[in-house]
Amino acid sequence: MSIGVTTQELTLPISRAAHGGGSDLIRIALVGCGGRGTGAAVNALRNAATRNVKLVAMADAFAEPLENSLRAISAQCPDQVDVPPERRFVGLEGYQKAIESDVDLVLLCTPPGFRPAQFEAAVHAGKHVFMEKPVAVDAPGIRRVLAASAEAKKKKLAVAVGHHLRHEIKHLEVIRRIHDGIIGDVRFVRIYFNSGGVWFRPRRPGQTEMQFQVSNWYYFTWLSGDHIVEQHVHDIDVANWIVRSHPLRAWGMGGRQVRTPDWGKAQGYGADAVGEIFDHHSVEFEYPGGIRVFSVCRHMPGCWNAFLQVAHGTKGVAEIEGHGPGQIILPGKEPMRWPRGPAGHQLEMDHLFQAILAGEDYNEADWAAESSMTAIMGRMATYSGKEVTWEQAVNSTLELGPAELSWEATPPVVPNEHGYYPCAVPGQTRAW
Repeated sequence: MSIGVTTQELTLPISRAAHGGGSDLIRIALVGCGGRGTGAAVNALRNAATRNVKLVAMADAFAEPLENSLRAISAQCPDQVDVPPERRFVGLEGYQKAIESDVDLVLLCTPPGFRPAQFEAAVHAGKHVFMEKPVAVDAPGIRRVLAASAEAKKKKLAVAVGHHLRHEIKHLEVIRRIHDGIIGDVRFVRIYFNSGGVWFRPRRPGQTEMQFQVSNWYYFTWLSGDHIVEQHVHDIDVANWIVRSHPLRAWGMGGRQVRTPDWGKAQGYGADAVGEIFDHHSVEFEYPGGIRVFSVCRHMPGCWNAFLQVAHGTKGVAEIEGHGPGQIILPGKEPMRWPRGPAGHQLEMDHLFQAILAGEDYNEADWAAESSMTAIMGRMATYSGKEVTWEQAVNSTLELGPAELSWEATPPVVPNEHGYYPCAVPGQTRAW
């Protein structure tokens, strides 16, 4: 199985003031109303190409985040929101009703485990799509995304993916120069996503196990892919972009040292507060030509934090901060520096709407799928403790999701008699 790479560095013209559906107004549905979904909707409504955009439908698994998101978006974009109660859809199947509404563009911002099915549904319905990264949490999901992407191309649908770093000025400037050879031949790349961790929502009385896990989706591999896939995929995507390829093989280590059941209890929650994911991963990827990418991500409070990508070449070094500047350092010369510039979350929407208005071919799904698959491959290596080849990873038949998706269904992992979830054990866990 091969996944193609296309790097898009876009400043697209607006050639006409009508979207692909032939109407002046672009109507949007938001699916997934958490913080990222709320932010994506505001970015879409404030895009630089046109303000003739309106949010008209919303969907979320739960009512509370939907209503909170609606209030937040309405406060920031009061003249661009028209979502009456009959176009607010709650539940695991709510996305289908939102997609089937009279909309032109769907924003898919739910947990990644839901992404392949929702992307398929949006493309089948003939909608333009913005979907957050990662695009899937397992190899079967990646294959579904690639198939839907091919259908979107046939239908001339625009597809954007939330890899905002691909749109940031300092990344475009630095990586263009890397590709032009300014640091010589790239020999290795270091990438980091180290932080103190993310939110947790305590279990509520009467919640089913499925409701608890979907509410705390980040802590369950079938929903998030683990943080190497959910967050570190940003850095992994930049590494693939720099090298202009995917890795051939990977090996590494990871585990759960700080975020343990005892830690969850000490925080005043319970043993279930840590879910099943690791709190650290370290992976070495081997790329064509012997290039190595050293990947580190960590969720540990009180430690060194970094969101950073560093490429080492035969003539110099390029360093780019995820939310900061970029620079190129050549021996004997003053560093070349670029400020971050406008945030990529806004730029990615600007570029998407420019493409829709211009009727341009625009599809970021294929290279995004390759980056998600690379992150999944890294997780396979840390969970199993074994070397994993690209062929083993992309051809994996291991599906992480449940056989049935309903509030009463049993999730793929459940707590044991002590109230905590088992996690992967390197050397024992089947990871592909």
